[in-house]
Amino acid sequence: MKILVCGKGGSGKSVVTTLLAGELASRGFKVLVVDMDESNFGLHRQLGLELPKSLTEYLGGRRELSQKIFKASGEEEVLSQVFRGGWKVESLPAECLSHRGNITLLAVGKIRRFEEGCACPMGALARSLLERLELGEREVILVDSDAGIEHFGRGVEGACSLILVVVDPTYESLRLSTSILKMAGEAGKPAYLILNRVNSRIMDTLMKGLDKSRILGVVPEREEIFQACLEGSEIRLNLKEVSELVDRLLSLKP
Repeated sequence: MKILVCGKGGSGKSVVTTLLAGELASRGFKVLVVDMDESNFGLHRQLGLELPKSLTEYLGGRRELSQKIFKASGEEEVLSQVFRGGWKVESLPAECLSHRGNITLLAVGKIRRFEEGCACPMGALARSLLERLELGEREVILVDSDAGIEHFGRGVEGACSLILVVVDPTYESLRLSTSILKMAGEAGKPAYLILNRVNSRIMDTLMKGLDKSRILGVVPEREEIFQACLEGSEIRLNLKEVSELVDRLLSLKP
């Protein structure tokens, strides 16, 4: 299963990705976490891993990749050469991976310098990787996407089997989740909501603005998660709500 986790910036995509990865790994699944967010540097720390060399760096860097695409007849010509023959998780470049138990992290690329240019080549690279990456038995891919909806414009969702939308208790997140569900429908992809940072005081208000049939689960507001995000430290919690969420996730047949 290839699962894309998306939502508004700051909604908690990386936290939810980390919690899902930990729960799936504890059940014996081999989880590849793909860090597709070019501006967020917290996911690897939440997973308790080192940030590996990015796939973009491995292929020569964003500028070189952009130039190859510009000189060729299009990005598909270049990327089809990169991923010739299809890739498997175990054949991914070792220097681009970090491991802990059943969890493996791959970073697509990061924007690090002034006037480095747009992240479009990284989006194209992520889509091509996900399209061609072949999964083995009990292997799951979790994609921590960049904030917002630009990845829909890049067509990344087309390479995934399921979309999870993280919704935090803000008006902007509620509005964006509605747009994402609509675009997921246009893409022919099943999409569900995960409510994040929820407490009993706001649950009723939050539920009023959402389609209850699309809510897959809830991640409660927890001081331990807040503290880990502030410190940039590992998140390793066994939450009943996350276990129930994964039960429902595995029952889906995307």
